[in-house]
Amino acid sequence: MNQMLRTIAFAGFTIVSAVATTKTYDFKDPKGVNAIQFTLDSILEPIVGNANAVEGKVTFDPANVPATKGALGVASSSLKVPNDKMTEHLLSADWIDAAKQEDISFEFSQLDSVRSISDGKWSAIAAGKFTLKGVSKEVLVPVTLSYLPDAYGKRLNKPELPGDLLVVRGVFTILRSDFGIQPGKNEDKVAPAIQLTFALVGGAPGA
Repeated sequence: MNQMLRTIAFAGFTIVSAVATTKTYDFKDPKGVNAIQFTLDSILEPIVGNANAVEGKVTFDPANVPATKGALGVASSSLKVPNDKMTEHLLSADWIDAAKQEDISFEFSQLDSVRSISDGKWSAIAAGKFTLKGVSKEVLVPVTLSYLPDAYGKRLNKPELPGDLLVVRGVFTILRSDFGIQPGKNEDKVAPAIQLTFALVGGAPGA
């Protein structure tokens, strides 16, 4: 009986320990650094801009990386390019329609093709739903994840604060025609393909 109790107790401890390693990382950056860059490499007028109102949460366990899931997004109104007039056009109803379509988002439920690159770093494919201008499409996003235990306070210059960081990096391409953004128009000045690049830090503060 004692042996059975010890076995049950050990099993319970193992389960609790496994659950304890699963944390939710908040990508609303208190430092305001997180941003997503977009590039439209047209013939006459290559355009590079960014969106910095990033929010979202990702659930991650370094012992079970394929089970990673979450949703990330930006406010459409935060999209900007260096030229103010071009930014105004970009946010208009003819293009992004930021006034009515307030969010651009990506939601995924797991990671595929997970491969360890080094200690605490993995490459993977995030398969999920990307939504832009009210249109949702299934996409495959190659990502790398870097797990930084006990680095939460260090990033905020408050080393006394416990917690971990998760850095998610990736690059993928969408077609503006897939999302009803002026399909087939002005392609000499506004490229039909949009490349999205991101390097985002999420924090999971400790107790």
